[in-house]
Amino acid sequence: MMYTDYIDSPLGVVEFKASDKGITQTIFSGAQKSAIKTNEFTDKCKQQLLEYFAGSRTEFELALDPQGTEFQKSVWSCLCKIPFGEVVTYLDIAKMINKPKGSQAVGGANGRNPISLIVPCHRVIGSSGALTGYAGGIERKLWLLNHEGVELKDSKENQKLDIKDVIASRQSKTEFLE
Repeated sequence: MMYTDYIDSPLGVVEFKASDKGITQTIFSGAQKSAIKTNEFTDKCKQQLLEYFAGSRTEFELALDPQGTEFQKSVWSCLCKIPFGEVVTYLDIAKMINKPKGSQAVGGANGRNPISLIVPCHRVIGSSGALTGYAGGIERKLWLLNHEGVELKDSKENQKLDIKDVIASRQSKTEFLE
């Protein structure tokens, strides 16, 4: 059985789903798309996401049930170890899983993270300090890092980002992530 709920966040509607084992998905959905049906995991997730966006939570304490390959799960496990307000590079993650030449594969697994925000893929940046990709939109990644107090290098790529247009420009592009 699958359970679904939503919150309105400063970055748009966040949809989260859970199985009977834990949270399976957290995405920027654009709008509420299905009926709300909750369980203990979605209730706890909703509370913690609201606290995160309000600035009163820096760590999530949720049971997770991500669906992916063993390699992807090893990357996602490393993501969960990145502290609030800190960033690491794709190379750092590759080294953590003992695949020092696997930065691109780490990037691929990072991009397929089904539990955004809670499994903090937004805390991974390029070796140059550039934000690189984020399934929810690079502007959202910038907002999330700023929310966590991360000071980024002033790279040319980062200077071009404008958070004001993030919700309108990205909501429809993230609908495929269901």
